[in-house]
Amino acid sequence: MIPVIMSGGSGTRLWPLSRKNKPKQFLNLFGDNSLFQDTLLRLNGLELLESPIIVCNEDHRFMVAEQLQARNVEKAEIVLEPCARNTAPAIALAALQAQQRGNDPILLVLAADHVIQNIPAFHQAIAAASTEAEQGRLVTFGIMPTSPHTGYGYIEAQDESSPSRVSAFVEKPDLETAQTYVDAGNYYWNSGMFMFKASTVLTELERLSPEILLACKQALTEAASDLDFIRVDKTSFESCPEDSFDYAVMENTEKAVVIPLDAGWSDVGSWSSLWENTQQDENNNSLIGDVSIHNVSNSYVHSEQRLVTVMGLDNVVVVETADAVMVADKTQAENIKQVVQILAKQQRSEATLHRKGYRPWGVYDAIDQGERFQVKRITVNPGASLSLQMHHHRAEHWIVVTGTAEVTCDDKVSILSENESTFIPLGAVHRLHNPGRVPLEIIEVQSGSYLGEDDIVRLDDRYNREQ
Repeated sequence: MIPVIMSGGSGTRLWPLSRKNKPKQFLNLFGDNSLFQDTLLRLNGLELLESPIIVCNEDHRFMVAEQLQARNVEKAEIVLEPCARNTAPAIALAALQAQQRGNDPILLVLAADHVIQNIPAFHQAIAAASTEAEQGRLVTFGIMPTSPHTGYGYIEAQDESSPSRVSAFVEKPDLETAQTYVDAGNYYWNSGMFMFKASTVLTELERLSPEILLACKQALTEAASDLDFIRVDKTSFESCPEDSFDYAVMENTEKAVVIPLDAGWSDVGSWSSLWENTQQDENNNSLIGDVSIHNVSNSYVHSEQRLVTVMGLDNVVVVETADAVMVADKTQAENIKQVVQILAKQQRSEATLHRKGYRPWGVYDAIDQGERFQVKRITVNPGASLSLQMHHHRAEHWIVVTGTAEVTCDDKVSILSENESTFIPLGAVHRLHNPGRVPLEIIEVQSGSYLGEDDIVRLDDRYNREQ
């Protein structure tokens, strides 16, 4: 069995914590592991499990690799999507890639951003599903509904047995309709998790969505290996129709069966669901970070950088990050996407970017900015290097705070220790390298007429980023 982890989501429903450059699957919302890491770790103990296939956004590739390494997940195949095309093409790519391993493996397709609390029950459902998959069926996992939830699609089963043939997939209903589904007993929340043999899903894709399969075959045939990544051909993949796996296959196949799953599942798709899945105090408050409250109930309060105080409120969400504060009535927090859309129209960087920027060599934090200057705190991982680069519009001062820096500036290479500094003139070809065994931290002061991240001309880059 090969786990297939789909990690292409942008997670805007949990803004401002989750943004395009670091969406919710990579956040530590429930402890020391990210949702992505938990998705893999909860598979420990399953038998005959092969190394996973990760399908992710090209922009997140180094984040995926770093989080895999941090949890000792080895030999994963990371397939990069050059653009978003929904779940059907992602699954097609994974099935085609898995088929190259031979032996017609079973694929366990999981989203990277779900919570499952009862791991033994989850493993039992996987075991039941594998029996069905071996017999050539396409299995979906239906979540036993705990309420008439209007935020999920539903799966109608032919009866209440396990497994059961699928009668229909139903769009998100209104509250009255959702209640009838729950009362009926043979409707389940659609989890978006699947299991099937590679040959089975490819046969059904060829029959039901041949354009998707053809485009994905071409994209993978012309793929290039890039470090630890499989970079599919951009032109071929961009020509692929955009469709969900439910629409493209599951709603039209006669091989669909549903396995009921009652394991404390959540897709953490809203602030309310995040509140529901976190530890609460005697007044039903979830308090994260440096928070002080008085006369507050049924609320989620999250602080990342500063002290946050809340008084005299009920049923609210308060989230503070380094560059944004969001306050909402919990019943209105579902509309956060509209706020993000407004910010995007206003060309506010906060809509998609965190103040911290994550790079394959480490991270930078833009701690201050004015009309002609910007100050960043840069952390470079041991042994890592920034690209050899130059700028047309800015000069830079570097001050070493901790660690050792190897600095290339035109033809000169120098070593700087703590409390030492250097100046990189406008137009100079330069590189920053950490030759040590501990993280290198520097303060960078940029000055010039234009300070955008696109004023970087890369002359050499070990991470094969575009010039």
